[in-house]
Amino acid sequence: MPRLQRARLAVVLGSLAAFGPLTIDMYLPAMPGMARDLHTNTPMVQLTLTVFVIGLAVGQVVAGPLSDTWGRRRPLLAGLALYVAGSLWCALAPDVGWLIAGRAVQSLGAATSVVLSRAIVRDLFEGTAMTRFFSTLMLVNGAAPILAPVIGGQLLAVASWPALFLVLAAFGGVLSLVVALALPESLPAERRRAGFRDTFGAFRVLVTDRQYLRYVLTAALMFAAVFAYISGSSFVLQDVHGLSPQQFSLVFGANGLGIVLFGQLNGVLVGRVAGEHALLRTGLGVAVAGAAGVLLCATADLPLPLLLACLFVVVSMLGLVLANATSLALAGHARSAGAASSLQGLLQFLVAGLAASAMGLAGQSTAVPMAATMAVCAAAALAVLMVMRARRP
Repeated sequence: MPRLQRARLAVVLGSLAAFGPLTIDMYLPAMPGMARDLHTNTPMVQLTLTVFVIGLAVGQVVAGPLSDTWGRRRPLLAGLALYVAGSLWCALAPDVGWLIAGRAVQSLGAATSVVLSRAIVRDLFEGTAMTRFFSTLMLVNGAAPILAPVIGGQLLAVASWPALFLVLAAFGGVLSLVVALALPESLPAERRRAGFRDTFGAFRVLVTDRQYLRYVLTAALMFAAVFAYISGSSFVLQDVHGLSPQQFSLVFGANGLGIVLFGQLNGVLVGRVAGEHALLRTGLGVAVAGAAGVLLCATADLPLPLLLACLFVVVSMLGLVLANATSLALAGHARSAGAASSLQGLLQFLVAGLAASAMGLAGQSTAVPMAATMAVCAAAALAVLMVMRARRP
C-alpha cells in the first residue's frame, strides 16, 4: 500500500476508533457541573458513563458479525447516523433520565465505528504489518484523550455542557461524509460469511480458542485499569485535589500523549527489537508497577505530583498493550474478523464497566477506590497473560 494511501487510511480508521474515548473523555471535565445543573447526584452522572460503556459492548456484538455477512460500509454508515442522532438527543436532554437514554443511543452508534475500524485493519493487513498499523492508529486514536478533555475544558469556559454534545454530533456528521466518499469496502463478497448460522459457528470457534481468549482478556483487564482512571479521575483530581476543569483537562491530555508516544514506540520496536509477546509482557509489567505506585500515593496521601507521575505510567502503557494484544488476538481469524473484533470489544467494555461500577459503589471521597481498582485490574491482566501461557497445551 502506498505511503500516502496508508496515511489517509490511518487518519480515517483512527478517527473511527476514537469515537469511544472521544465521546467519553470530552465531557469528563463537565461531570461535576452536570450533576449540579441536572439537579442530581454524582452516581447518576457516572451512570451515564456506565450506560455508554455497556452500549459500546452490546453494539459491537451486533455490528461486528453483521459486517462479516453484509460487508463493512453499510453497517458503518448506519452506525454513524445513529451516533449523530444520539449526540443531538444528549444535547437537548432536559434531565438526567433523558441524558442516560441519549447516551445509550449514542453508544450503539459509536460501537459500530470502534469494532469495524479493527475489522477493516484485519481485512487489509497481516502479521507484523498489522501490529505496526495498529500502533499507527494509536497516533490518531490517542489524540482523542489528549484533545477531548482539553476541548471540553476550554469549551466549558464559554458555553454550557450541551455544547459538548453538539460538537460530537458535528464530528460524527463530518466523518459520515468522509466514510461515504473516501472509504472503500474492505471485505469483498467472496470473503463474506453466508449467514447468521455461519456467524454463530465463528463465535463457537472464538470462545474455544484459548490463545484468542488469552489476549482479549489481557487487553480487557488493562483497559479496565485505565477506564477506572477515566471514570474516577475527574472527581479525584478536581474534588479531592482541587484542580480546575481546565487544569484537569491538561493533566488528562498529558496522559493521552503518553498513549500516543508509547504506541508509536511500539511500532518502531515490533519486529525489529522484539516481538509482540515480549513487548506485551513488558508493557504490562510497567503498568503493574505504576498502578502499585498510584495505590501507594492514595493510601499514604503522598504529594499530587507523584500521583500524577504514576498515573502517567499506567495510562501510557495502554498504547503499547492494546496494539500488541489486539494484533495477536486477531491474527488467526481473518475470515471472522468482525466477530473476533466484536467479542474483544464486548469483553473489553464489559470488564471496564464492571470495574467502574464497583469503584463507584466505594465512593469518590478519596483516591483509594480508583487506585485499588487500577492496581487489581493491571495485576490481573499480567496474571492472565502469564497463567494462560503456562497452561497452554
